[in-house]
Amino acid sequence: MKAIALNKNFQLEDAVIEKPTPKNHEVLIRIKASGFNPIDYQMIENELERKLLKSPILGRELSGIVVEKGADAHQFNIGDEVFCGSGSMGSSGTYTEYIAVPEAIVAFKPKNISFEQAAGIPSAGLTALQIFNRSKLNHDDSVLVTGATGGVGSFVIKFLMANHHQKITATVGSEENRQILLGLGLKDYQIISYKEENLDAKLLKANDDKPFDFGIDLVGNYMSEITAEVLKINGTYADVTALISKNAHEILFNKGIVIINISNYSYSINKDYQYYKGNLEKISKLIENGTISPPNYKIIGDLSLNTVLKAHSILKNNQTQGHKLIMKH
Repeated sequence: MKAIALNKNFQLEDAVIEKPTPKNHEVLIRIKASGFNPIDYQMIENELERKLLKSPILGRELSGIVVEKGADAHQFNIGDEVFCGSGSMGSSGTYTEYIAVPEAIVAFKPKNISFEQAAGIPSAGLTALQIFNRSKLNHDDSVLVTGATGGVGSFVIKFLMANHHQKITATVGSEENRQILLGLGLKDYQIISYKEENLDAKLLKANDDKPFDFGIDLVGNYMSEITAEVLKINGTYADVTALISKNAHEILFNKGIVIINISNYSYSINKDYQYYKGNLEKISKLIENGTISPPNYKIIGDLSLNTVLKAHSILKNNQTQGHKLIMKH
């Protein structure tokens, strides 16, 4: 079968590999759509991320149709429409035609959305739901979300709005992204351009001149410092990027701020399959009953080296414009 794979020099190339046979507790899925994530290109360039590589085929989320089952796989039938995050759960990646994954991480695709929309949910949706659940926010807690229109950020805003949180401030970098957040229900005064001068002062002003209880930082580096500056003493900082600068770390430490490290990968270490399936089922239900909307997406192309390189370039240059990048198979 066709695949886009890394060669021994860590360069992507067209490849032909053997179609996998599902093991006892696995299902074989014909991939209909897959999503791109920053970690895909980071695994090629970044030594830290490269340590997580389990396969020369990248990609970690998909939607598709069950076409074959292992002897002990009984949760799905042939022809079922499903979605999942493959991550590092004993499978190869999604830049290919078929994938065999443990049925324990697979969920039924929400009935009211397309394969393309479903493929954009697992990585961002699971990350955002973990942030929301572990933050244990009270309704009167103030929350700053940096990079709010990215895949994770959009879901975070949706979860906050669905749970009637009022004190949200979000950063964006363009008018187009501002419009996306207005469409999700935020008010104009809650949306601040990160390009503003005296950004920390502008953010505090948006929060009634008070420091924030929670900072959900989806950007890192410079924004980790801004977030640290505007958080209250003993506040909480959710780190989703592992890009806290040395300066920011010092500020966070001096202010006694709790750091929550957010990682979907951690649940695969103990093979905690229920984390993946259970939370995808929760998100699916929220989408099916209209509580939250599916992600905005943009199809970059079909299964080809050109599509993958183009998507990686868009991600690397931060040009997604609030859209989840999708490859159609």
